[in-house]
Amino acid sequence: MDQVVERIYDELRSAWRFRWIAISAAAVTAVVAWAIVFALPDRFEASARVFVDTRTALKPVLQGLTVEQDVNAQLNFVRQSLLAGRQLRSIAEQSGVLPPSVTRPADQAQILAGLAQRVELTVASAGGREEQSDLAGRIYGIAYRDSDRERTLKVVEVLLNTLMEQTLGGKHAGSESAQKFLETQIAVYEKRLRVTEDRLAEFKKRNIGLMPTEQGGYFTQLQNEIDAAKKAETALSIAVSRRNELERQLHGEAVVTATGSVPVIGPAGISSGSDTVSRIKETQARLDELLLRFTDRHPDVIATRETLEELKKRRAAEIESVRRGDPNAVAASGASSNPVFQSIQLQLNQTEVEIASLRGELAQHTSKAAQLRQRLDTAPGVEAEFAQLNRDYDVNKTQYTALLANYEKARLGEQADSAGAVRFEIVQPPTASFSPVFPRRGLFLIGALLLAFVVGGGLAYLIHLFNPVVGSARSLAEITGRPVLGVVGSAFPGRMNADIRRDIWRFAGAVGVVFVGLFAVLVLNWSGFRIHLHSAFGAG
Repeated sequence: MDQVVERIYDELRSAWRFRWIAISAAAVTAVVAWAIVFALPDRFEASARVFVDTRTALKPVLQGLTVEQDVNAQLNFVRQSLLAGRQLRSIAEQSGVLPPSVTRPADQAQILAGLAQRVELTVASAGGREEQSDLAGRIYGIAYRDSDRERTLKVVEVLLNTLMEQTLGGKHAGSESAQKFLETQIAVYEKRLRVTEDRLAEFKKRNIGLMPTEQGGYFTQLQNEIDAAKKAETALSIAVSRRNELERQLHGEAVVTATGSVPVIGPAGISSGSDTVSRIKETQARLDELLLRFTDRHPDVIATRETLEELKKRRAAEIESVRRGDPNAVAASGASSNPVFQSIQLQLNQTEVEIASLRGELAQHTSKAAQLRQRLDTAPGVEAEFAQLNRDYDVNKTQYTALLANYEKARLGEQADSAGAVRFEIVQPPTASFSPVFPRRGLFLIGALLLAFVVGGGLAYLIHLFNPVVGSARSLAEITGRPVLGVVGSAFPGRMNADIRRDIWRFAGAVGVVFVGLFAVLVLNWSGFRIHLHSAFGAG
């Protein structure tokens, strides 16, 4: 770090040799720069601001009832069109920027281009945040700079009036154009709608019975009938199987062997013994009683045993008749009074009714499907044509209804605009300061002096680079690569120091003269001194 500082000190001390050249160059540069600053033309600035409220009290009331035009987009369009084309020329002529004496197209184009460059149009949210701009409104700012203060005010005034008039005028013109366009389109679609209605009515008259119903189109109906027939056929098959099973159970061993097991209760409350099973039981009981008293060869025992065998054979014949489904046998055997037999018989009767119903349903669906198949060559074409007619009718009706609704909204929107749906309020009328905004000569004059010192110092250092000297022993050692054994001092150091002090005072005096010159030019600036070099810098 010490070496860097020492190196910088050596460079400055070497450049110090050309201090008088530096201060002379700085003085000349300062004088030239000050002259240029005084020669710069004055620029006055006029500005105005207008508040645009697109959400007045009518906005929420008319929400969804009118065609909402984007006023902000209209404003942006007008804002951009102000500085282009015929609109810019009109503003230049009204404000006097483009005098009638200028007839050459090139000169006119140059003046218009300069006008567009000096106009500044800004937009900001009234709420201070961009996302709230739609709720709080917007503030549009207009600023213009010119060498003539009165002309700046005139330009800003013309721009402000044009911005408001063109926005409202464009909004009304756009609304009228929209209404005329909607009226034309409504008439066209009304005619189309009538034509499609007539064609649809005539088609329905010609094709009664062939058009799609609520159940769907031709192929849908055919498929539904086929599916229904298959479903009925499956249900019928299941019902038949269930009936067969019930018949098997009704004539099966469990039910047959249970027949006659219920005793017949007579008037006296005892079994009458009218059925075979009861008689078998009674005969068996009697046989058992006789065997207790007599032997097997006793006539009563033999007679009773023969009677029992006869009854068993009769019982076997009854069971076989019941198994075959003989109604007389069922009645004679007493099976009809059996709960199991009655339950199965009831289910069987219900199944028979269900089978009859399913057969009728299957026949109906089969017949309907056959009828539909006979119309296979005509029904699809009728259905397709009917769908096309309905589609045309729906499209025309939808468009007609939408156009009619938009037309009513456009009319209501125009009336709302006349009632004040958009509000312009001038926040700041066109104003301009009596002091020019450019150039800031005080700062420029001080900056010019600083620039002059930089130029003088840079020139001294540049001359030093072309005429280098060795300023210290360290520098000499670095250049030669050999150590310095000693340094010879001045023979008269007192005289040398006195000369250095006098030289510093003279240099300080020269610098002071330059600062006195700065003070003088600042006084001239405060007094309103100007150098009018319009031929060199333009009239602005």
